[in-house]
Amino acid sequence: MQAWQVHQNGEPAEAMRLLEVDRPTPGDGQVLLRVRAANINFPDALMCRGQYQVRPPLPFTPGVEICGETEDGRRVIANPALPHGGFAEYAVADAAALLPAPDALDDAEAAALHIGYQTGWFGLHRRARLEAGETLLVHAAAGGVGSAAVQLGKAAGARVIGVVGGTDKVAVARELGCDVVVDRRSEDVIGAVKVATGGRGADVIYDPVGGEAYTQSTKVVAFEGRIVVVGFASGSIPSPALNHALVKNYGVLGLHWGLYNTKNPKLVLHCHEQLTELAARGAIKPLVSERVPLSGAAAAVQRVADGVTTGRIAVVPTLENGAAA
Repeated sequence: MQAWQVHQNGEPAEAMRLLEVDRPTPGDGQVLLRVRAANINFPDALMCRGQYQVRPPLPFTPGVEICGETEDGRRVIANPALPHGGFAEYAVADAAALLPAPDALDDAEAAALHIGYQTGWFGLHRRARLEAGETLLVHAAAGGVGSAAVQLGKAAGARVIGVVGGTDKVAVARELGCDVVVDRRSEDVIGAVKVATGGRGADVIYDPVGGEAYTQSTKVVAFEGRIVVVGFASGSIPSPALNHALVKNYGVLGLHWGLYNTKNPKLVLHCHEQLTELAARGAIKPLVSERVPLSGAAAAVQRVADGVTTGRIAVVPTLENGAAA
């Protein structure tokens, strides 16, 4: 089979190599899956660079989120068991963790429903306890992680403010359903959010960016507001001033979704059931901005790493042969 492998850490476009390799052999409790679509996540780029908290042994195949097909023809969502990741024609995954792919979504959309949407659901509902009528601020609202939070926020009845970088991303955020969109490149984020909330601030702030975005969050969080920290796409990890949280009476909540797979896996299944129901009634639909063949995976991962994409990019091996996604 064909698979992308990283033999030496570096930038994705340079570190990833497309090779002909043997199909992976499933271990105990694992299954072999034919990859129907693999969603690209920022952690894929970090793993190529050797900067992610999970460091699979070299060589490894990136790709942490797929829609795959079992030997008996079932369409499933899975997190491949590294080092046999999803940017390949076949991958392996833990049988107990397979989730049914929603009928309402195609392969690329189903592949993108898992990590970003689970993170959004746990962040907004389990951690921040978002309520209908509250104001939700989402940083990087046009990106893969942010777009999921926007849709989930709207589905929960929140008023959503999206912060993006660039006019093209402004348009995407509006199409996603943001009530207010702030372009950080041309507007003062703090001033714009204060105007949009009448000076009150946002009840819940969803931050996958860190750095300056987190600093802005502390300036515009409402009384009894909650800042949900889900990642540091900016590359800068902030150091919260706890005296500031005390004086303004807000909470800083960390979210590492992967922990639920070991600490409380039943909640992951419950979350998937909720997401499947939302997808069935059209309340959420992953924004897949691009579908690329397997040969285009490295360049696509590099674009995600460079922060120039909107929504999700899906790697679809069947596109290589001209088949539909």
